[in-house]
Amino acid sequence: MGWLKRLFGLEKPENAQVNPTPQISQARTTATEKIPPEALGLNGEYDQSGLAKRVTLAFDEDPQLDDVNTLWVAQTGSIVVLKGKVPSQNILNKMISVANSVNGATSVDTTQVTIG
Repeated sequence: MGWLKRLFGLEKPENAQVNPTPQISQARTTATEKIPPEALGLNGEYDQSGLAKRVTLAFDEDPQLDDVNTLWVAQTGSIVVLKGKVPSQNILNKMISVANSVNGATSVDTTQVTIG
């Protein structure tokens, strides 16, 4: 089972992207109504958990990051929050690097992660 399926119950949607182009609807036509990067969904739509979903998609797309079923991904605004347990510091470092590469992520909080 992949990250996206385990954490959000989602199969990878067709055309899902880690860093999609925002889809601006007719209701959102002014510059002040653009979708903030942390709320951008997998297909460019508004999604309150968009950053966390796009980070999990990035984890799924990285062949070095098998699903670690003892780790969860959340977000607080533009901060990616990792919670749980990872097998090694190297895996955690890779996850931090991948999460930081996702548009909208300003930092990665690993204070709730244990290694072992």
